Amino acid sequence: MALSRYNGIQENMPNSFSSMLDRFFNESVNTRSLSDFTPRADASETDKGFEVELALPGVKPEDLQIDFQEGKLTVSGERKFERKEDGRRYHMIETQYGAFSRSFYLPDKVDPDKISAHFEDGVLQVFVPKDVHKTMKRQINISSGSGNKGKVKPVEQRGTANVDNGKSKKAEA
Repeated sequence: MALSRYNGIQENMPNSFSSMLDRFFNESVNTRSLSDFTPRADASETDKGFEVELALPGVKPEDLQIDFQEGKLTVSGERKFERKEDGRRYHMIETQYGAFSRSFYLPDKVDPDKISAHFEDGVLQVFVPKDVHKTMKRQINISSGSGNKGKVKPVEQRGTANVDNGKSKKAEA
């Protein structure tokens, strides 16, 4: 064995930063198991509610479940790997398979009874509407010491009901 100078770099380390990145990504991609499926999601907000879209290619609607509890929307399911036994030998599998679960926390101003979902062409669209009663702006009158209690009235009173001391009356347009 000949003496060699120690330069602080292990011999199995890549020579350049580029080769180090290549090695990192190749090893991390190729060592993934089939159960590491995490669908990509897009979430947005409109005036009417929240929309969540998940890319679920190859997933069947019967393999999906959507739950809403305590402000958390959870989409879970499984993308099954179906081998076709026709003498095929796989040399590489880059597509991800397995069980998955994605959760999204939503504000308390949503109406959970009106959540809807649509699945088409491998894209799941979930619409979570805002609760109109919780999002409507209200003006609160301040009472004085004369015994009148403060009244709450919506800012827009066209065709809305107004409550006056527990009695409902139609607001004037």
